[in-house]
Amino acid sequence: MTSKIVEVKTLRCDAGWRNYRFVKITTDDGIVGWSEFDEGFGSPGVNSVIEQLGQRLIGQDVREHERFYADAWCVTRPAAGGVIGEGIGAIENALLDAKAKTLGVPCYELLGGKIRDRVRVYWSHAPGWRINHPQYFPPAITDLDGVRAVGAEVRAKGFTGCKTNIFIHDDGPARQWRAGFGVPFYPELNVDRSLIRNIRTHLEALREGVGPDLDILIDLNFNAKTEGYLQILRALEDLDLFWAEIDCHNPKALGYIRRQSRIPISSCETLIGLRQFLPYFEEQAMDVAIVDVPWNGAFQSIKIAALAEAHEVNVAPHNFYGHLCTMMNAHFAAAVPNLRIMEIDIDRLSWDKDIFSHQPEFENGHLIIPDRPGWGTDPVEEAILAHPPKVTGGLLGYKRS
Repeated sequence: MTSKIVEVKTLRCDAGWRNYRFVKITTDDGIVGWSEFDEGFGSPGVNSVIEQLGQRLIGQDVREHERFYADAWCVTRPAAGGVIGEGIGAIENALLDAKAKTLGVPCYELLGGKIRDRVRVYWSHAPGWRINHPQYFPPAITDLDGVRAVGAEVRAKGFTGCKTNIFIHDDGPARQWRAGFGVPFYPELNVDRSLIRNIRTHLEALREGVGPDLDILIDLNFNAKTEGYLQILRALEDLDLFWAEIDCHNPKALGYIRRQSRIPISSCETLIGLRQFLPYFEEQAMDVAIVDVPWNGAFQSIKIAALAEAHEVNVAPHNFYGHLCTMMNAHFAAAVPNLRIMEIDIDRLSWDKDIFSHQPEFENGHLIIPDRPGWGTDPVEEAILAHPPKVTGGLLGYKRS
């Protein structure tokens, strides 16, 4: 007996400095499949893609997610990737949730079955959220003492690694340097001695806080060009970093950086689909490939992980969204053999516990893989309605300075 799709809709709600966004797919026999997606990470228009492609699913069997992917690729081929790819991935993830629920199994069973019961995670945006958004993630961090304190908290709570970004401490309260995203508006992306000094000072304070045994990761994002990345990496060689994360649209440039770096390089979180990942693997451009499961869709992400395995590369999920995205990434991480580690935000909004039916569970710095049907958590519609969305948010909410 088939489950026919009768409705595809999107919902959104306030998530502090951004919005949470969800896809809800309903079938004629009452099965509801959910996914979480994001439109604020430089991706305006994903919601419209979902609404238009979703209409092609009405009356279709909810279990045929690969048929949907093939059809959606055909009709969007001239503009493949980008927000189109994100929209397709969001729908695929909701279809997987619905299919797993019709079968009464966790989603990892659709991805080949789980290899592990728990996944090592690193505390992401420590101390970033408390510097950038202290009204939502207290206590506020304004100086290096705060950086040391959150490092000590990471250790005390049993996590074995944490990731930070680029922060300036020289003149006034701490602030993030994200020129690659236009804050400040500095499109030349040059790196100078002052910036390098601030990066080192910040990392040294974090090391004092976490102690000698925890892993520290740094995310350099799109904040430099090839020359600048190399300057930064050479200046940080003695700090024993777990990895430096670099976003770069040119696989040859990234490969050049990796071959000269003594620090492992991770990358690729903004790529969508096998075709975009392939030249990076062929170039051996990174030590760890970061895969955004909400953007790519979990089933397609498994294919990307298999391609990475063929090139002797491990993968790590990109995960800085809500709890549903964490669960989606957890099922992917449970099923892939070539897993390195998983990203997680531990600082949460006070109302996250209301928005999602189940929260992630941790043990000794590891995320426990849920065994409930589907992704293992559902958005709560009453709570979504109780937190009306912002007009805008995420990267699009920042103004030039």
